[in-house]
Amino acid sequence: MKQTMQNDSQATAREDRSHVEKFTHADLMTLRSELLQSSVDSFQAAEIVSNFLSGRGYGVCSQEARKIATSLEMQRATPESMQAELERVARVM
Repeated sequence: MKQTMQNDSQATAREDRSHVEKFTHADLMTLRSELLQSSVDSFQAAEIVSNFLSGRGYGVCSQEARKIATSLEMQRATPESMQAELERVARVM
C-alpha cells in the first residue's frame, strides 16, 4: 500500500513537470542576470527563482529553488540548460 502511494506521488510530480512552458530566451537571461548582478545569499536567490516561476503560474519547493539558484549563479548557464533545470523543479499550480 505504501509503495503504491509513493508511486502515485512520483507519477503526479512527473505530470506536473511535463506541462512546464518553454520560457523565452529574454526571460531566462533576465533571470540569470538578476541572480548574477545582485549580491544575495542562497535564500534570497531562491526567492528570485521562486518569484520567476510563480509569476508564470508555477510553484517550486524552497530547497529545490536554492539548489537551482546556486547552480545558475555558479555556472555559465545556457538558456537550454536553464530551461531544463526550471522544468525539473517547476510544479504546475
